[in-house]
Formats: sequence, structure tokens, C-alpha cells
Amino acid sequence: MNTKNILVKALLLTVVFLPFLSAEAKMHTEAVEYMHGDVVLEGYCAYDDAVKGKQPGVLVIHEWTGINDYIKKRVEQLASLGYVAFAADIYGKGIRPKDRAQASRQAGMYRADRTLMRARAAAGLAELRKQKTVDAGRIAAIGYCFGGGTVLELARSGADIAGVVSFHGNLDTPHPEDAKQIKAKVLVLHGADDPNIPAEQISAFQDEMRNAGVNWQMVSYGNAVHSFTNPEAGDDPSKGAAYNKEADERSWKAMRTFFDEIFQ
Repeated sequence: MNTKNILVKALLLTVVFLPFLSAEAKMHTEAVEYMHGDVVLEGYCAYDDAVKGKQPGVLVIHEWTGINDYIKKRVEQLASLGYVAFAADIYGKGIRPKDRAQASRQAGMYRADRTLMRARAAAGLAELRKQKTVDAGRIAAIGYCFGGGTVLELARSGADIAGVVSFHGNLDTPHPEDAKQIKAKVLVLHGADDPNIPAEQISAFQDEMRNAGVNWQMVSYGNAVHSFTNPEAGDDPSKGAAYNKEADERSWKAMRTFFDEIFQ
């Protein structure tokens, strides 16, 4: 990628995220090392120092590319809204895929082992609960793409959290019977034209939720494909992944309304 393209992408990210950031916020950000067994993980935490008292916590699970500038921006957005936000590291410290092949390999390891996926997400949740400013009784989890599927697996594991939000995530699971363990409310924000999520997967997910009696909702955004919230996905929907500003803004508002409900 040449310097011009890097600058353009940086400017686009700034333009997209700037309206969400508060001029009054005294943002505290830090990389946080924590462990899962003998594996070192490195998450990213942000909260507004100006907010007094305990704040609701939001766990953020990254795309298949791992914790990067995009995920950090989302964490900071959430912090500017008055949440303690923590990006969990599913892959491990220093494991940050540099291309599609590496990302596919890393994501595939966890998609093939949902027990490990759930355990890594749970380790991130435990670390979020340790943050001194978090109200441990008011916690939600959100995820993007790979992370969207991961927060749904976290919910299926029976995690004691208020809600989960999947942004353009996969909906499939090898253990649909585990939906009966879901305690959280579920919000799925989906690109209606996402080629990665076939109609059969959507139908199976909806049946899974209904059969388990889960409190769930699913919103589909027209003209949106995979990765519709990420400016770095480009602007060509024919490739199957592309940014859609309208769907991005609508889905973020839907998440905020959902949080108002579960954190009231």
C-alpha cells in the first residue's frame, strides 16, 4: 500500500469516527496484558476519566485481522459514550494477521474449535470485569465479522451478561442446542446482501433462537454486504465486502438503543 492510500484511509477513519467523540472526554487508553492458561494476550481498554462512579462495560471482539486501529477506534467511541470498553485479544499477543491468508488461518483455528473460541472470549470478559471503573452487573459484548460470531458463541456458553451485538458476523454454530443456555438479549445487525451468510444460515439461526426462547432481534440493512461498518473494506460491494456509511450509522444507533434498554 502506498503512502497516499494510507493517508486517505487514515483521513476516512477520522471523518467517520470524529462525530462520535466528545470534546469533553478525558480519554484513558491502555494496552492490557492478561492470560488464558499459559498464553499471553494483549487487549486494549478505554474509558472516560471525566465520568464519575462505575460505568457499564462493553467487551469488543475483533474482526479476523485481530486488534487493529479500526477496533481501537470502536473501543474509544464506546468510551466516549460513557462505557468502559475492552477489546479482547482472541489470537494472542503479537499475533496480528497481515493479509487475508493469515487472517483466514487464524480465524479458522477458532471457528474449528468453538470451545477454545468461547474460552478466549470468556478470558477477555473476566479481564473487563477486573477494571476498577466497571459496573460488573452491567456488561455487554459486541463483535465485528469474526467477532460477531464469537460474541454469539459467548452467549451460547451461558455467559452472565446483559446483551450481545453482532455486526455482520457469522451466525452458524456446531452446537445449536446450547442456545438454551443464553442469558443475554441478542441483537444481530446484518447486511442484507452479505454473500458470506447464506439464507440457510439465517434461517437456521432464527430457528435456533426461537426454539430456545431467546430474547433476540435481527436487523437487515438493504444494499449492505459484509464488513459494512469498516471504512477500510473499500467501496465496491461486488467484492462481497464494502463500507456502507448509511448502514454503519444505522447499526450504531441500533446498538445504542439496545444498550439503553439493557442498561437502564
